[in-house]
Amino acid sequence: MSAARPTAAMAQQSGPGAAPDADAAERVPHVQKAGEVAAASLVASNLVAPDCRGQNFYRVDHGLRTLLPLYLDAAPLAHFAPHFDRMGELAGGRLDELADAADKHPPVLHPRDRFGRDEDRIEYHPAYREMERIAFGDFGLHAMSHRPGILGWPETAPPAVKYTLQYLFVQAEFGLMCPISVTDTSAYLLGRYGDAALRRRFFEPMTDPDTDRMLTGTQFMTEKTGGSDVGNIELTARPDGDRWRLWGEKWFCSHADADVALLLARPEGAPGGTRGLALFAMPRTLDDGRRNAYRIVRLKDKLGTRSMASGEIVFDGAEAFLVGEAGNGLKQMLDQVNLSRLSHGVRAAAMMRRCLNEALAVARNRTAFGRRLIDMPMVRRQLAKLMTPTEQALSMYLFTAATMDAAQTGDPGAAKLLRILTPLLKFRTARDNILVATGAMEMRGGTGYIEEWVNPRLVRDAHIGVLWEGTSNINALDVIGRAVAKDHADLNLQTALHRKLDEADGVPGEFRARIAGFVDRAVDYAEEVAARPRHEKLARLAATALYNATTAALLTWEGARSAAAGGDARRLILAKMVAEHRLVARDPMTIRDDSWQETAKDLLLSDESVPLMAAVQVL
Repeated sequence: MSAARPTAAMAQQSGPGAAPDADAAERVPHVQKAGEVAAASLVASNLVAPDCRGQNFYRVDHGLRTLLPLYLDAAPLAHFAPHFDRMGELAGGRLDELADAADKHPPVLHPRDRFGRDEDRIEYHPAYREMERIAFGDFGLHAMSHRPGILGWPETAPPAVKYTLQYLFVQAEFGLMCPISVTDTSAYLLGRYGDAALRRRFFEPMTDPDTDRMLTGTQFMTEKTGGSDVGNIELTARPDGDRWRLWGEKWFCSHADADVALLLARPEGAPGGTRGLALFAMPRTLDDGRRNAYRIVRLKDKLGTRSMASGEIVFDGAEAFLVGEAGNGLKQMLDQVNLSRLSHGVRAAAMMRRCLNEALAVARNRTAFGRRLIDMPMVRRQLAKLMTPTEQALSMYLFTAATMDAAQTGDPGAAKLLRILTPLLKFRTARDNILVATGAMEMRGGTGYIEEWVNPRLVRDAHIGVLWEGTSNINALDVIGRAVAKDHADLNLQTALHRKLDEADGVPGEFRARIAGFVDRAVDYAEEVAARPRHEKLARLAATALYNATTAALLTWEGARSAAAGGDARRLILAKMVAEHRLVARDPMTIRDDSWQETAKDLLLSDESVPLMAAVQVL
């Protein structure tokens, strides 16, 4: 523990009244004045609110530790809890320091070596390389869904384990999570659709926990002609024996120097649109050790994710291998997109948690106008507005991860439920993340705009969530135009949420009925929007209603189950916050009796456990 810093009271005790020689200042005026300046500066520095560095992000996350027993079986929870704790300590300490350094020293592209030979080498700061060793080597985040034995667990890790480790890691570093995730998801595609030779060549080394042997992966889709509209992709593939050659370019390629890239291209003679796209695996290095025939033209100068290299790539007959059937390229790639969307939802939840914790650190330690910030009514209201979407995202990602676990064991109902949960999670958490990051920066004030603090990086990184793996419009259309209109997955969601509410013992029936009513209304609204093409403009509103109704039901169930186990019932209060502020229309020019909210904020902003009776009184 670091030594205690001097307080204002300590400075007063060592002032002139305590000096043994009152004439000392006259005899050594310059020394005394310099000392006074130094002391005043030290005292003033203590008025700057601290940040979260040094905290264990697992131990301070009351919501996560409350929910894990509800969404993860006892055996894996007991096994992985020490690893969660270790990741939490790293994220609040060493990883946070490394992430700050890597953000300030972004990767540099070296197109040629000193002899003028093309090399396309990307130079990374040592901090980034150390984070890679932690993520890939120490924790095997890329491999735990594919290989048993990672972190000592005899089977492949449950989804809730992997995503919880991601959630903790991202509270320190967002940029590197892209290479981690795309290595994981690329391996999934190769393992599912690749033939035996491709699996040996790529899948095995991409899931190797040994960083000296492993290959990293990525996926390239975006072109100048086709961002969200991938049917416009122009990258051309020409057969060459048992392999293919790629010609053209990709416009936004994250993790540009990965060892293996999965990408969509159009074989010569294939029809236009998405039906003509095929999926290919392209190695960076050929069998004889030479570079493959593509060039990283430049790196993108990005707003956020500065630690990670994104570039533009030109293909000059690059060697690649067909993955699966040529006509199913987009369908296969969408498996990876959906997995990435889930990961993006987890990342947004993580960043909101870090933002909330930063805001709380300021509010609890900063004094203005003679009061702590956390005692001021408007600050308390702002903290509640940051807390509510943060806790919604936590519930949603854990519920989605648990649903994925059930789907992977062959439950068709869970598979259909996962179909709607994944784009819902990505859609709403990405948008909420921007608001929470901005609100946390405002809580810190002008200091929060300075790059020495974490807030600017959180704000910058938050914005990529509404771009990667589909914009808000694309994800909302996926929810309403496909998951609801075509798969009717909203009915599976409705059934699952009613089941959760039926299990919420101890919660007043009137409140449960109210939340169930929100669920039913959200489903009806989504179906009405999905049924009429002219209502497409309402897709985002319908998806938002589904998300908020879903999380209100989950929070109700979680609060009841936690209280029944002798734990904290505060998530019931959060359920009411969602109901009142995100599911009910309010007249902005009417003053309402919201006295219940003051009690709610007292309970939510306290570190003390909330008894069931206290939560029920708020309901």
